[in-house]
Amino acid sequence: MRTVDVVVPNYNYGRYLRTCVESILNQEEVQVRVLIIDNASTDDSAEIAGSLAHDNRVELILRQENLGTHASFNQGVDWAQGDYFLLMFSDDFLVPGALKRAVDLMERNTSVAFCYGLDVAVEDDAPIPRIPPQPYPTPFELHEGRAFIERFCRMGVFQIPGSSVVVRTSIQKRVGHYRTNLPHSDDYEIWLRLALHGSVAEIACVQAGIRSHANNRSKTFASRQTQHILHTAAAAESFFSHEGKNMVGSDAMRQLARRGIANRAYWSGISHLLRGDIEAFELLRLAFRISPLKAFLPPVGYLLHRPDAGRRIRFLLSAWPKIFRRRFH
Repeated sequence: MRTVDVVVPNYNYGRYLRTCVESILNQEEVQVRVLIIDNASTDDSAEIAGSLAHDNRVELILRQENLGTHASFNQGVDWAQGDYFLLMFSDDFLVPGALKRAVDLMERNTSVAFCYGLDVAVEDDAPIPRIPPQPYPTPFELHEGRAFIERFCRMGVFQIPGSSVVVRTSIQKRVGHYRTNLPHSDDYEIWLRLALHGSVAEIACVQAGIRSHANNRSKTFASRQTQHILHTAAAAESFFSHEGKNMVGSDAMRQLARRGIANRAYWSGISHLLRGDIEAFELLRLAFRISPLKAFLPPVGYLLHRPDAGRRIRFLLSAWPKIFRRRFH
């Protein structure tokens, strides 16, 4: 059986830790090792981690001092030895068969640097919903590495559940560590680097559960889109200032990324404006600063190419009449 090394960074998520680790240990037809790195939690995480380590596939690092998330990510990269590598956040979980689907796909397609799948959303401390068996053979779409990078540049965003990303360990070692100067978009930047070394497989199956609660990063950014977009821009600039600068046509791709990020800021601003959210003006200022032409020529093409274009267009069409009535009546 192929081996998958899974790193589980943790800080004060003791209430989720057992569910996360057991979802990894219960994966079938792959050989797993788990490294729990606890960053000096003040809850019962250390005790729960200790009980999980009764399984000899589980190793522990229990820090006495919180060294931050990057220290955990990068120590995990150094620790990995198996055929495949997964960085799994301790408030998330894998669905049954996820690792087998990922490994089988990557064994059959040796050009794939990493793969990712769909997710099921879980709010706060809600129980895990019933997830129906996923199809097999596994349906997937293969993206050539450059095309994957170009798609990010064009859209200015990734919509990838991080805990579903399974990487070929040899390529992760070649790419190296997460960059510590990117506190909130380090994952975006490392996915771009990984795509320089192979193709990317998008699995059309539910691979992971992603829990949304008040303390996680995605929840914070959902309410502060300007910051999310700025961190995305930082990831793109970091990539094109380092490994990405050696791509053929890197200057044009970098400009495409800047336009994509400006387009995203523009439509996010319009969406916030229609909802009466004051952050709209901050988003629009950001869009016009990156690309002044947006003030005169709305980037309609960007909206039409988004995977959620239908939903966004319906929202715009339904919201404009309400704004008009409030403005003139």
